[in-house]
Amino acid sequence: MNSSYTNVLNAAKDALSHQDFPLSCLYMVATPIGNLADITLRALNTLFICDFLACEDTRESKHLLTNYGIDKPSSSWIAVHQHNEAEQCPKIISLLSEGNRVAVLCDAGTPGISDPGAWLARAVSDAGFRVIPIPGVSSVTTLLSASGVVGHGGFDFVGFLPTKASERTSLLKLIDSQPKATVLLEAPHRIDTLASSISFMANRKVTIGRELTKQFEEIATLEASQISNWLKADGNRKRGEFVIVIHPSEAKHTVDTSSHEPLIKTLLEELSLKTTVKLAQQLTGAPKNELYALALKFSKHENS
Repeated sequence: MNSSYTNVLNAAKDALSHQDFPLSCLYMVATPIGNLADITLRALNTLFICDFLACEDTRESKHLLTNYGIDKPSSSWIAVHQHNEAEQCPKIISLLSEGNRVAVLCDAGTPGISDPGAWLARAVSDAGFRVIPIPGVSSVTTLLSASGVVGHGGFDFVGFLPTKASERTSLLKLIDSQPKATVLLEAPHRIDTLASSISFMANRKVTIGRELTKQFEEIATLEASQISNWLKADGNRKRGEFVIVIHPSEAKHTVDTSSHEPLIKTLLEELSLKTTVKLAQQLTGAPKNELYALALKFSKHENS
C-alpha cells in the first residue's frame, strides 16, 4: 500500500458518502494515463465500492489500485480484453443481475474509446442495466487541449491507423481531404512508419505528444514533413505511446458552401439562425463562419 494516498482515499469516501452509487450498474472508470495524481475522487470511491473489476489487463489494474491503497480479493478480478470481450459479456450481465456493481478499467485512460469496453457497455445497456460513466483523463482531449487547434468543424477521432500500407495510405489521403482536425494514436514501434506515411501532407501542421502527463512528457507542433527529422533528433523521442493531432488544413478553411444552400434554407424554415448554423456545421463539417454568412444571407432575404 502507498501510504501517501491514504488521505486521498479517505477524502474520496467522505466527499462522496452521500452520493448515490446504484447497485446492478456497470461503471466505466477513467484512470490516469501516466500520472497517478490524475485520478479523480469519484473514480477512487467507485473502485473502492465496486464488487467486481473488469480489466483490460488485471496485472496493470491491480498495480494501479495497490498504489491507491485499494485491496480487492482475487475473485473480484475479471480479464476483459479485445480477444474475449464478447465472450465475457454474459458473465458481466449475470453479475449485474445479482445486484453487483462492476467497474470497467483499461490500462490507461477512458475505457471504450480505443480500448476495450464499448462492446460490454452496449451489451449491458441492451440487457436493461445502467451504464454509468466515471469521467477522467483521456489522451485524446489531453493533447487537443494543448495543440492550439482552433475549431473548424470540430475534430475526428481515428485512433490507430490500419497496419496494411495500402489501407493506411488511403485513410490518410481521406484525412488530408477533410477540413476537420484529426486525432490519431500510435505505438512506439510504428511511429517511424506513421511519420513517413503523413509526410506527403507537407506543411500541414501536426501536434505530436509522447509520454503525456509523465515525467518525460514532450509535445511539439511541426509541419508534417518535419516529423521524421524531429524523431531522429533524439533517440528518446521514439519511446512511449503517441497521440497525434493533424490540424485542419489552412487551404481548406475556405470552401464552397453553395452545395449547403438547400440544407440552410430548410433548417431556417423551422429553426433560429443560431440553431441552423449549429446543426448545419455538425452535419456538413463546413466552417462555422462561412455557414453563418450563408444562413445570414437567406435570413435577410426572408425578412426583406
